[in-house]
Amino acid sequence: MNLYLGIDVGKNKLDFCALDSDQRCCFQGETTNDLNGAIKIKQTVLTETQTHHYEKITAGMEATSVYNFHPMTFLAEDSELQALGLSVITINPYTSHHFSQLFNDGKTDAIDAKQLADLLRVEPLGTPVARQENYVALQRLTRERYHLVKQMTDSKNHFLNNLYYRCNTLERELPTSVFGSAMMTLITDEELTLDEAAALPLDELVTHLQQLAHGKFGDAEAVAKAIKKATRSSYRLSKVVTDSVDEILAVYANEIRMLKKQIQVLDKTITQISTQNTDINCLTSVPGIGPVYAAGIVAEIGQIERFPDESHIAKYAGLAWLPHESGTSVRQATPRTRKGNQYLRYYLVEAANSIRRYDITYQRYYHKKYEEVPKYRHRRAIVLTARKLVRLVEVLLRNHQFYIPPKVV
Repeated sequence: MNLYLGIDVGKNKLDFCALDSDQRCCFQGETTNDLNGAIKIKQTVLTETQTHHYEKITAGMEATSVYNFHPMTFLAEDSELQALGLSVITINPYTSHHFSQLFNDGKTDAIDAKQLADLLRVEPLGTPVARQENYVALQRLTRERYHLVKQMTDSKNHFLNNLYYRCNTLERELPTSVFGSAMMTLITDEELTLDEAAALPLDELVTHLQQLAHGKFGDAEAVAKAIKKATRSSYRLSKVVTDSVDEILAVYANEIRMLKKQIQVLDKTITQISTQNTDINCLTSVPGIGPVYAAGIVAEIGQIERFPDESHIAKYAGLAWLPHESGTSVRQATPRTRKGNQYLRYYLVEAANSIRRYDITYQRYYHKKYEEVPKYRHRRAIVLTARKLVRLVEVLLRNHQFYIPPKVV
């Protein structure tokens, strides 16, 4: 006889329901989502096990942003519950939602808790919780870095959109990035506007660019010529619109600089922590994987024992293509699942994009997949390369070994 405890997590309260193997409701109730509430659930479980013997006890709750973290961690780490053999599983909300549609019970928090317990009874769908606190500490850093990178990408897109209003051919003509420190200062400078800088003689503009870059500008003359050409060929705006666009460009330029500094601070902290983790050291032995990408992968995978094999890691990361058959018809092009861990998928894809520049095996595989299709070449090739990387990550982490490049003939 087994006991299945479903917990519906809200910001302020926890609804819980326990079913046994015969689908009998052993206990049900609600409590606050704080330490006292978690202790109440624990005491209820201990009381139930004093009167009935259960071979296995499984608790499950949906992954609900940050609200499930504390009750999940409390139940997973409590010594008395661990003595009973209790295991805690996080359930994909997509899975529980479709399971609830099989019934015509309506929707309340109490019903959701019972259905979660029933889902666990049918099959423990989900991944066991990472138990060691060092994984949680890494997760907080790597996940916030992910969000900062997304903010940086959004800010850059807004900057480019407004730059197109200001000088629509500048990005196309420049032989360098517009997000370099000197170029962003030139574009958003209030004392010497972009049009005024372009009106300077070529040698003075070259000198001005070198001063902005503190003498470290590359081919300043080529950039100066590109700026002059872009300002001549771009559309003209009225002064009112130009002033508005300049203000917006300055705002986004400051935001990009701020986000860049914040990402650098997080990268430094992640690198310091990474030196003490043997799993991260195993992954950084792969050419192209630095401590930040390795930390992001290890933080999301946690204990490798949570996954039976590499295919489960790939599915957990959302790097799986589900088969589609009907009778004798087999679909050749199947879509990739979108239900995986976005953080793990991001760091695997970024690591794969870096590895292909250093490792000849991954470089050849990337180019092979790149040439197979006429559209979305890079996106498809890099995702497939990330799927290939999952196999290597699983072997290195499970065997605690360093990477040895294969001999290339």
